[in-house]
Amino acid sequence: MNSYDLVDVINRHKLREILDKFTEATGLAAIMTDRRGRNITDPSNFTRHCMMVRSTKRGKLGCYASDARLGKLSVKKGGPAIEPCHCGIVDLAAPLIVEGRCYGYVLCGQVSIGPPDDKSIENARKRAKLFGLDPDEYLKAFMEIKLVPQSQVLSAGEMLHIFSNYIVELGVNSLMQQRLMEEQYRRSELENAVKSLELKALQSQVNPHFIFNTLNMAARLAYLENARQTSDVIYSLASLLRYSIRNLDQFVSLREEISYIRHYLYIQQIRYKDRIQAKVDIPEALLDFFIPVMSVQPIVENAIKHGLENKKEGGMLVIKAMDEGNAIAIDIIDNGVGMSPKKLDEINNPLHEKNGHTTGLGIPNVDLRFKRYFGSEYGISIESQENMGTKVRLRFPKTMKGG
Repeated sequence: MNSYDLVDVINRHKLREILDKFTEATGLAAIMTDRRGRNITDPSNFTRHCMMVRSTKRGKLGCYASDARLGKLSVKKGGPAIEPCHCGIVDLAAPLIVEGRCYGYVLCGQVSIGPPDDKSIENARKRAKLFGLDPDEYLKAFMEIKLVPQSQVLSAGEMLHIFSNYIVELGVNSLMQQRLMEEQYRRSELENAVKSLELKALQSQVNPHFIFNTLNMAARLAYLENARQTSDVIYSLASLLRYSIRNLDQFVSLREEISYIRHYLYIQQIRYKDRIQAKVDIPEALLDFFIPVMSVQPIVENAIKHGLENKKEGGMLVIKAMDEGNAIAIDIIDNGVGMSPKKLDEINNPLHEKNGHTTGLGIPNVDLRFKRYFGSEYGISIESQENMGTKVRLRFPKTMKGG
């Protein structure tokens, strides 16, 4: 659903010309308002009575409230609705609806469908005092209001409704086309920026499809949502890219590795909306110990791609760390589709290296790196059951310095 307002999609000058022609042909007054009853066009052929009422603060508020109430009634009816305003004269409202969304209302009328009686004249004098207007002058303006058959008001309102909806629909479609072109331009600029990065390390470590999918998603968000969320996505992607081009022999603090994971999870949660939830629970006391760069992300990606992505209702991913004295254990747990014993055996076999990760690393490579750095007692262990989920444990010794 787009977030355009009526003022975004119409040419007010052109619409005012159309309303002027309508009022000239029908003798009715006309105006267009937004969903809250606020005027979008200047009054067209308004009666002297209504201009007097709207010249007062109390009268104007009453007119806005009447317009909004009548507009909502027209939406409820699904077409033009007619009823007296707060001053007792007849108005008609028709909703401006494009693709199921109401942008505002077109109102016309300011007529009477019968001659004023003694009670309506008495009420007019009371309103004049309420608005702070001269009673005699106000009553004179009230008596000048034209008498028009209700059928004529309805017919004219139907015609204005059809034409105004057509104009608004054209405006919405034009604006959507303009925003789409802007989106395509931004996406092209982002893709060109990525393509221009002559970084062989980036090419060897990051799957280009992930980059472009994320950038496309960010461009769509710029079109569908406000700029704040889009900037957050692009910021997370930039942080992810900066981190991923590091040398794989480099060590970083667990704090930095987890910060990178949070950016990665943010992008994935935006991508999958509410289907995937994540919780990160790392004790503060463990965050300053060092870990080989890009160690946790391949495991997290594997949990999403092979565990949660294939689960129709989505699920939960939990990342938690535990102090084991001289070592640290990080568990990456998902409640996804899990694995059969045969598949689990293949994964645990270091000869079966798997591809398809954003980093191009894969779980077997992470395990081999840890065993090379720290010894055979460290690395990855996996537990999984079909339809129950998977737990991957990553163990490494405590160290406060790289290498």
